[in-house]
Amino acid sequence: MEQNAFLMWFLLYAFVMMTVGWYVTRHQKTGEDFILGGRKLPLLLTLGSTVGTMVGTGSSIGAVSFGYGNGWAGMLYGVGGATGLLLTAWLFGPVRNLRFMTMSEEICYYTGGSRIVKNLVAVLIFLASIGWLGAHILGGGLYLAWAANIDIATAKIIIAIGFIFYVGIGGYKAVSWIDTLQSVVLFLGFILLAVMSVSYAGGWDTVVARTDPQALTLFGAGKLGLLPALSLAVVIGIGVLATPSYRQRIYSAASTRAIRQSFMITGLLYLGFSFLPAIIGMATHAMTPTLDNPSFAFLYATRALPAVLAMVVLIAGMSANMSSGSSDAIAGVSIILRDIYTLVTGKMPPPDKAIMLSRLFLVLVILLALVFALVSSDIIDYITRMISMIMSGLCISVLLGRFWLRFNAPGCIAALLGGSLTSLWVILTPAWSAALGNPVLPALSVSLVAAVITTLLTPQNALSREAVLKAITDERENTPASLTPTTEPARSVR
Repeated sequence: MEQNAFLMWFLLYAFVMMTVGWYVTRHQKTGEDFILGGRKLPLLLTLGSTVGTMVGTGSSIGAVSFGYGNGWAGMLYGVGGATGLLLTAWLFGPVRNLRFMTMSEEICYYTGGSRIVKNLVAVLIFLASIGWLGAHILGGGLYLAWAANIDIATAKIIIAIGFIFYVGIGGYKAVSWIDTLQSVVLFLGFILLAVMSVSYAGGWDTVVARTDPQALTLFGAGKLGLLPALSLAVVIGIGVLATPSYRQRIYSAASTRAIRQSFMITGLLYLGFSFLPAIIGMATHAMTPTLDNPSFAFLYATRALPAVLAMVVLIAGMSANMSSGSSDAIAGVSIILRDIYTLVTGKMPPPDKAIMLSRLFLVLVILLALVFALVSSDIIDYITRMISMIMSGLCISVLLGRFWLRFNAPGCIAALLGGSLTSLWVILTPAWSAALGNPVLPALSVSLVAAVITTLLTPQNALSREAVLKAITDERENTPASLTPTTEPARSVR
């Protein structure tokens, strides 16, 4: 396939998508319009943007490369993601009614209005958004370097610049429309590549014959190991439950029903989709069993297609990357605009400057993510370590906070520290890393125990949840308010 042809067609495709984004958002006026789509996204857009994000960098480059080396283990990314999405829909869909803007507001609400928790969580979820966006820049760089035959560092820089224009045009509503349109391209492209790559390799029997029998066991557990397989599925599920970009969808949906339906439909679709990366990976291994970098497995698989179809599938892969990254970029901007800006200045940005500031913060977010991407080369390893370090404690905090009214700020801090320190310990202990695959299982366990014990040993929250919610809302709307202790017991707002 001609490299120049790929660049020309992809740039044309990207231009069309950005034009659509500009058209549907040309009348937006406020920061909430830019970041949350005015909180009016209907089922169709919520569904389309969620599908576009789920079928992203990890599902294409990451899961295919994992299937290349470990057979049916390539399904684990999809199984974990689908499980996380279905749980998020059921457990956290009603949170939409509380009208939060960021995840730090939500956890602040669960912990009695603690400023320390709010600011600490803001920093952590900002790092999480940067980390996810860095993974998408890394994935897009791999695509572009291979397809255009350019240096990988240069390709990552080009992808980062592309995100600035891609997201900056119209914000979250534009991203949702673009993701919805790209979802169709994504599914058709992956289905086509799975079928054609198996055919090109000589048929399914040939693929099976050239695959390690241990990799053909259920979820590849025979080759990967039971604990590493379970750890990978869990860490991806945790990544959905505690990732800021999925919370953005809850906060921006038109209703609880819309978010639950869209997440549940996406979860079921994604569960079915999980077979495709594994099949593509195994077929590519049958074709080319000696790839120096398995991350290129998805790209090598396109050799099974005629030039025109290969172009379509490669564009579908790039679409997956751009769809996923755009949502994480928006999440990062919302955290700066709502949490970090307020922490520094003591108030929300003026409404007439919110969109301009959002675009400036977008550039900052993408540049920071580029730094992460420039020092990484393996997507699955990058994602799993980042999730374990940052999100294990966040996941425990939102689960306990959502359903346990006794949960408080010291318990949340204990959860965050327990998860991060345990992850670091496992990562720095080669024997544990080899046995577990990644640190998520011990990180979750230590985080849970630390949170429960600390919460029980420390005083209850002084503020009721109703009072905390009012204070958070007043601050977001620049209405004078204070978090003043009250003897009213904590109650949950449902």
